[in-house]
Amino acid sequence: MRHTATIAIESSKSSLVKPMPAKVAYNTSRVSPWLTSLFYPLGHYIVLPFYFGKIEITGQEHLPKDGPVILAPTHRSRWDALMMPYSTGQKVTGRDLRFMVTADEVKGVQGWFIRHLGGFPVDIKHPAVSSLRYGVELLLDKQMLVIFPEGGIFQDGEVHPLKAGLARLALQAELSTPGLGVKIVPMSIRYRPRIPRWRSHVKIAIGAPILVADYANGGSGKKEAKLLTAQLQMALKTLDDS
Repeated sequence: MRHTATIAIESSKSSLVKPMPAKVAYNTSRVSPWLTSLFYPLGHYIVLPFYFGKIEITGQEHLPKDGPVILAPTHRSRWDALMMPYSTGQKVTGRDLRFMVTADEVKGVQGWFIRHLGGFPVDIKHPAVSSLRYGVELLLDKQMLVIFPEGGIFQDGEVHPLKAGLARLALQAELSTPGLGVKIVPMSIRYRPRIPRWRSHVKIAIGAPILVADYANGGSGKKEAKLLTAQLQMALKTLDDS
């Protein structure tokens, strides 16, 4: 198992409802129009169709065309990083994706490309407050985030227990601006065989959005985060079994 895009706001001692600080210019992460116009079509029209035998996508009608969104896919391969823009990005929704990735992935030349393709880092063992606030800021800016809630790559065909960080981040954004309308979209990505290889088949299932406001009942947020995480877990399991 490798750790990839995830978050870990795991402290149960602090309330989710905190004043938002001034905007955090987090490590020059941005979406470069010229880079995305080069790399995403390359993946969409050449790399993925050439390597994979069949890519089946269902549920794209569930993808919001605007407003703050967290895409929450299962994580089965490093190919998922290309499957996400292929199934949900500019060609489908007209929207750029902002990936939360591990700090180890944003080093050197690779890191430069990731940052300019909308990725921003978080240290999953010792998450900096600035990186987590930046995720909230992106939602306040009504952008579309990608967070893999299982916390790593798993290739055993099972949906693993989810980290609570995604729910905490979504709730903090919703509670800081009532009526914001944050939505979490569950997604299942499956490969046949489970470890992708030449001409593998891919099935991507997109579920109905979960409205974070339905779980934002105030208080410390611990109970709400637990309920929201459980709902997302159930939705992912249903999609994975479909």
